[in-house]
Amino acid sequence: MTNPPITTADLVLLDVDAGASKDEVIGRLAATLADAGRATDVDGLVGATMAREAQSATGLPGGIAIPHCRSPYVVAPTIGFARLDPGVDFGAADGPADLVFLIAAPDGGGAEHMKLLSSLARALVRPDFVASLRAASTAEEIVTLVDSTVNPAPAQSEGPSSTPEPAPAASAAARSAAPETAPATRKTVAAITACPTGIAHTYMAADALKLAAERAGVDIVIETQGSSGSTPLAAATIARADAVIFATDVGVKDRGRFAGKPVVASGVKRAINEPDAMIAEAVAVADNPNAARVEGDGAPTRESEGSADVGWGTRTRQILLTGVSYMIPFVAAGGLLIALGFLFAGYDIANPPEGFDTSLGNLIALENTLTNLPPGGLMQYLGAVLYTLGGLAFSFLVPALAGYISFAIADRPGLAPGFTAGAVAVFVEGGFIGGIVGGLIAGFAALWISRSTVPQWFRGLMPVVIIPLFASLVVGLLMFLLLGRPLAAIQEGLTNWLSGMTGTSVIILGIILGLMMCFDLGGPVNKAAYAFATVGLNVADPSSLRIMAAVMAAGMVPPLAMALATAVRPRLFSEPERENGRAAWLLGASFISEGAIPFAAADPLRVIPSMMAGGAVTGALIMAFDVTLRAPHGGIFVFFAIGNLVWFIVALVAGTVVGALAVVTAKQLAAPKPPAQTQLSAA
Repeated sequence: MTNPPITTADLVLLDVDAGASKDEVIGRLAATLADAGRATDVDGLVGATMAREAQSATGLPGGIAIPHCRSPYVVAPTIGFARLDPGVDFGAADGPADLVFLIAAPDGGGAEHMKLLSSLARALVRPDFVASLRAASTAEEIVTLVDSTVNPAPAQSEGPSSTPEPAPAASAAARSAAPETAPATRKTVAAITACPTGIAHTYMAADALKLAAERAGVDIVIETQGSSGSTPLAAATIARADAVIFATDVGVKDRGRFAGKPVVASGVKRAINEPDAMIAEAVAVADNPNAARVEGDGAPTRESEGSADVGWGTRTRQILLTGVSYMIPFVAAGGLLIALGFLFAGYDIANPPEGFDTSLGNLIALENTLTNLPPGGLMQYLGAVLYTLGGLAFSFLVPALAGYISFAIADRPGLAPGFTAGAVAVFVEGGFIGGIVGGLIAGFAALWISRSTVPQWFRGLMPVVIIPLFASLVVGLLMFLLLGRPLAAIQEGLTNWLSGMTGTSVIILGIILGLMMCFDLGGPVNKAAYAFATVGLNVADPSSLRIMAAVMAAGMVPPLAMALATAVRPRLFSEPERENGRAAWLLGASFISEGAIPFAAADPLRVIPSMMAGGAVTGALIMAFDVTLRAPHGGIFVFFAIGNLVWFIVALVAGTVVGALAVVTAKQLAAPKPPAQTQLSAA
């Protein structure tokens, strides 16, 4: 079956107002794709695209945005286009985007189709192509422009895979413009670019670096590790390189090939936004004997390692956040199922009445259970099922935390020992502290074993048998024989300390949790407080329920406070900020702290301290009035799981008002400077 053209006139929207936020724009484009028969589920496509947006913003300098995804709801590789009026913020540093491409690929999209999508992404670094998009007067002109880019004439064709040998990247014109760079002193740089989906940023970064190298008179060879395939750089090519650039978000395949080379490492977007700076840094480190270098022995390594040579403080934070990020879906699913169980069957389901067996075996025997239901009937049975399902999901919290901490260190070979470590932590009652410790031990054990020198014929057994076996053995023995009792004692002591808190001490804890939840709005500190609350959540432990209530209520404050501030004093905020404020009402009500990020990013010195003040007030009041929460997420939509609901609302409103007043006062006392700078630059 022949695939349809990658874009058609009915996939183009010209000079439209598609909404006030990127969510609305993406929704409008997704609906356009569905109407054209290119997608089977609008919500599914929007969800996949927004999941990619959550990894990193897709806004680019120059008023461009390229939201993109792979999704099972996409029928064929497709490009949807919207020229917006007004523009919408997609996270670019220089302002909103008015040219938006939704690049959608099916999960099983072949390499040829990935090349078509990536060709468009590469064209967006060319000013002439972008100018033509803005000048086009009809949808057909846009289609022609896109088609000429993704299907160029054979003589102009240029594949997105790597350049196998280092050909000089500088044109004759570029060389004549830089006569001071003698051939003998020309540097050769090898670069790797890779983004999470491997569709757009991977190739845009490659082209941006290539153009910057031309301007600097530097030879560059680039390996794009993307969806359309990758031709690894030859060993001789790497050997001739004076320095290496890793512009990646997802790790470098066979990183050990570059061992010993001076390296400049960053996320992939920096290569798009600051390619000249990265080339200059690569030239500088090539002549610096003290520069950071790629570790290893020069042999091919496992498929993926950390995407940057960063300090151990940053690396440790990345490792722990990886574990927390993968754990949160278990928290949300399990916690909300437990909360629904309470809604259907009441809180007594945690301690079921005599004669009502909520064990899994009994619940599975549906035909027997339905004929012997106690008072409460079917609703109580459904509540018991939901409660049991939630408990099963919750039982994966610590294993998932440990497993993905280990995964962040040692990649896939670390998963089995990491999950084993988490299961042992649960068995010895080490709690989330045991999970963290076990995950770290498992990951580093797996990494150490993976670096062992073995014969070539034996290497195939390493990732699937040898590494998981021996790493699991190491961490299991250590956890059982040495660390189990101390970890259990620490966890028990922490639990007893929290349970014994009363009066002033418990209020101080609420203040600390409130400050943490509002400090970085979804970042490491916020996630640490959230993980502390969710992993320790126990419906039989009132202190853990108070901590959960304080964390969720404080996390709702920042978006609600900014929404209130933009409503009561709109003149202090720009039009995009006022639009974000309107959306922040729902985000805050849903416990999505990230709804305040646009405000904090634009004015951190005023916004973040104000939000922390509001969060501290809410956390303190939650603790003071003994508010409890049996669900780990959901905001106001899990009101049925909140104990002392009236005081929960009072605490939330108080923190919201304090945060809004603080940010309004801060903005009045010292007016922000960015608007004046924008006017100057425009002038």
